[in-house]
Amino acid sequence: MKGIAILGSTGSIGCSTLEVLALHPERYRVVALGAWRRDELLFEQVSRFAPEFAVMADEAAAARLAARLRGTGSRTQVLAGAEALAGIAALASVEQVMCAIVGAAGLPSTLAAARAGKRILLANKEALVMAGELLLEAVRRGGGELLPIDSEHNAIFQCLPLGTRCGVAPSGLRRIILTGSGGPFRDWTQAQIDVATPAQAIRHPNWSMGPKISVDSATMMNKGLEVIEAHWLFGAPLELIQIVVHPQSVIHSMVEYADGSVVAQLGAPDMRTPIACALAFPERIESGAEPLDFTTLGALEFERLDALRFPCVALAREAIRRGGTAPAALNAANEIAVESFLAGRLAFTGIAQVIESVLGEVDVEPLVSVEQIYAADVEARALAARYIARLAPRASILTP
Repeated sequence: MKGIAILGSTGSIGCSTLEVLALHPERYRVVALGAWRRDELLFEQVSRFAPEFAVMADEAAAARLAARLRGTGSRTQVLAGAEALAGIAALASVEQVMCAIVGAAGLPSTLAAARAGKRILLANKEALVMAGELLLEAVRRGGGELLPIDSEHNAIFQCLPLGTRCGVAPSGLRRIILTGSGGPFRDWTQAQIDVATPAQAIRHPNWSMGPKISVDSATMMNKGLEVIEAHWLFGAPLELIQIVVHPQSVIHSMVEYADGSVVAQLGAPDMRTPIACALAFPERIESGAEPLDFTTLGALEFERLDALRFPCVALAREAIRRGGTAPAALNAANEIAVESFLAGRLAFTGIAQVIESVLGEVDVEPLVSVEQIYAADVEARALAARYIARLAPRASILTP
C-alpha cells in the first residue's frame, strides 16, 4: 500500500482526492491530512480515514480538533503550524503528496515534498508560478516526480509521449493548446463585467471550485497562471502555448505535433479524473467520475480569447517574459486583489488594475533563491494593499 499525505484536505481538491482513495482502500493508506482552519471538516475526515497525523496551520483550530479527537479515543496525532505541514510532506512513510493548498501558502510544503523525493501531485499552480525553476530543480535533486493535477496540465501530460521528462519539451512539439471554459462572464459585455459581484464571479458554469480559484476563472487569470505553469512543466516557449475558449469543458487541453496531428484529452468536468490519473500513473484506476456519453454530448464550441475584456492573461505573459521574481509578484498581487474583491473592497475590474500597477512598481530580480521569492511576495502584497487603499474611496462596489 502506498502512503499518501494530502495538504489542503478540506478544500475541493482534497475532498475529491479522498473520494478517489476511498474507492481503493487496498492500494492507498492516508498517512497525513493537512488543512488551514476548517477543523470541523478535518475532524470528519480523520474519523473516516484514521491518519497518523492531522495538521492545521491555524493553532486555535488545531487545539479544537485535538480536543474533539481526544473524546473519541482517536490515535491521530494533531500538529499545528506551517512548519508541521512541511514536515508531513517529508515523512518517510509518505510516498505521494497531494499539494492542494491554495496560493503562496502552499509553496513551503511543496518544496519540502520535492526535496524529500516524493511523487508530488501538484494542484497548487502558484508554486510553479512563483518558483518554477527552483521547484523543478528541487524535484530533480530529490529524485522524485511531479505530476500535474490541474485538468488542463494533466490533459497535456496525458497527450505527451510516455517517458517525457518534466520540464523538457518532446521532439516534434508544435503547439500546446490550453482550453478554458471562459468562466461565468464569457458572454458578458464590458459594462456588465464592470459591475460584477462576488456572488456572480464564484458561480462557475461547469466546475465546482473554491472562491479564490473561481474568481481566477472569472478574470481568466487562471489561464494566465496556467500558461506560466505549462511553460515550466513542459519546457515550452510562450509562443507555443495558446489559449482557446471551449465552453463545454469536455476537451481539457490538446497538443499539436509537427506532422499536423492534434492529440486531445476528453472527459467530464470532474477533478477526480486527473487525480486518479496522477495517483496511479502509469496505471489506470476507477475515479468515480461519470463517463462521457458521446450520443448526447452535442456540439463542441471553440472561441478566441477576448484579451480586452480579460486583460489578466496578458499580464501573466508579461510577468513570465520579465522572468526572475516577476511571476511571484504577479501571484501575490492577484491574491491580494481577489481577497479584496471577495470582501467587497474592490471592484471586479480593479483586480487587473491592481496587478498591472504592482508589476509596474515592483523591483524584479533574477531568481536564485527561495528567499527572494518570499521577499518579492511581501513587497508585492504591500504595493497591492497600498494601491487598493487609494482606489477604495472611488470604487463602486456591489456586494452579493
